Amino acid sequence: MNEEFDSQFHALLEKYTELLTGESGRELQGKVQYYALYTFIAKSMPALAKHWNEKYPEAKNELMDIIKEIKQLNDAKRSDQTGK
Repeated sequence: MNEEFDSQFHALLEKYTELLTGESGRELQGKVQYYALYTFIAKSMPALAKHWNEKYPEAKNELMDIIKEIKQLNDAKRSDQTGK
């Protein structure tokens, strides 16, 4: 891939992270990347996600913590927007 595409895609991820959570730090962007990819895989290929969950239970638990964090940040962002 070329650098221009990489930069442009990174901008998309940064904006998605900001709109989803209200923040856009690099670490959070990485978590959102895991969240988005796993969510897509779980919906499009549930058998693969199930197999991975069974094969790597510790990684699954870590991913579930990431998903919870993203959802909490999203809920807080929504509450802030509704409360204004």
